[in-house]
Amino acid sequence: MKKFYIIGFFLLLFFDTFGQTSFKLTALSAIPFEVSTAWLIRIFTYGWVYLVMLGYTGAFITWMVLLKKAPVGPAFAASHLQVVTVMLVSIIVFDEQITLTRMLGGLCIIIGIVFLALAEQDLQRKS
Repeated sequence: MKKFYIIGFFLLLFFDTFGQTSFKLTALSAIPFEVSTAWLIRIFTYGWVYLVMLGYTGAFITWMVLLKKAPVGPAFAASHLQVVTVMLVSIIVFDEQITLTRMLGGLCIIIGIVFLALAEQDLQRKS
């Protein structure tokens, strides 16, 4: 069962990060923004928007499968790890800068997930 969780969470992270990155690529290719049919058609001529749909669909399906079996607390916390992975991918793909605030925020997310996982293990041992 542990292997199921690990694979599931890695898939969820992948799909979430992939979807978010594709979303930003779609937004960048949609510049300049305008409220028009031509603008909508332009968005759907780029492949990024379809990758967004693929990423979010994969994340949704993975999340639904995980929620059937995984404890909700740690699963919900681990799903927020995508904030950290998106930040790391953005540094590479979009040449974004990592600031001290972002680094501390990512560290807080990771620490919170570790604490929730440890608490869940403790609860399982006691029951």
